[in-house]
Amino acid sequence: MNLTWEIDEKDIKKVRDFYSEWSEDPFVSNRVMRNINNPRPIITKEKIWMALVGCLLTTQQRSGPGSAIRQILDTNPFPLNYQKCSHQNDLNKFAQKIISSFRGIRRSITIAQQISNNFKKLENGLWTQMLSFTKEINKSDDPKLEREVAHWLAKNLDGIGPKQSRNLLQWVGVSKYEIPIDSRITKWLNKNLLQYPLTANLLSDHTYYNMLSDGIKLLCDKAKIYPCMLDAAIFTSFDGGWSENDLGTSESLKNA
Repeated sequence: MNLTWEIDEKDIKKVRDFYSEWSEDPFVSNRVMRNINNPRPIITKEKIWMALVGCLLTTQQRSGPGSAIRQILDTNPFPLNYQKCSHQNDLNKFAQKIISSFRGIRRSITIAQQISNNFKKLENGLWTQMLSFTKEINKSDDPKLEREVAHWLAKNLDGIGPKQSRNLLQWVGVSKYEIPIDSRITKWLNKNLLQYPLTANLLSDHTYYNMLSDGIKLLCDKAKIYPCMLDAAIFTSFDGGWSENDLGTSESLKNA
């Protein structure tokens, strides 16, 4: 049994009109500049590490302007940056102390353990594949490769599932097609396009996630935009728009 996505001209117009409404928002403009435009971003351990820690921090909690997550991510220098972490004898304890110092961040014990576990995995040999894969995506325009690497990340990193594996690639600036699908995306699709509602509860299942991702890619292809552009527009719309000051370092990774 196969599922077929049927997209009509009304759907395409809704997407184009919605994106046009938010295309000048700083969050969206920054996404286009980083993930779409040339020159392509330089890939470094520091940049990937900050994105990975950012993904772990933003899981299951608010990360918009004014949040505790935004505060830690926008601290300059980032208190859990690669250099800081590489000099710790007990990274788990260090990470927990840093996270706990920013009041309002939940799951500090779990996140600290995931940070420590992932650092060990990367330092024990995973960096070679990680850097190779991200650089390969950066040079290509291949949606199939993006998905393959997203699956590899979810398989090999602690605390990284289907959504956050895409978030990591998008955060670094290498992906265009595979996006972090969450309740914002499903709510927007349910409200604006779909007759039968989607549920965000099934997004931990790779098959369900891939099915929904395929539909979004097809929709964006017909609307002549990349999925990462629609994702940015939907994300900022739920916060009522972002300002330049709201971007900080967490979205642009300017200081990573």
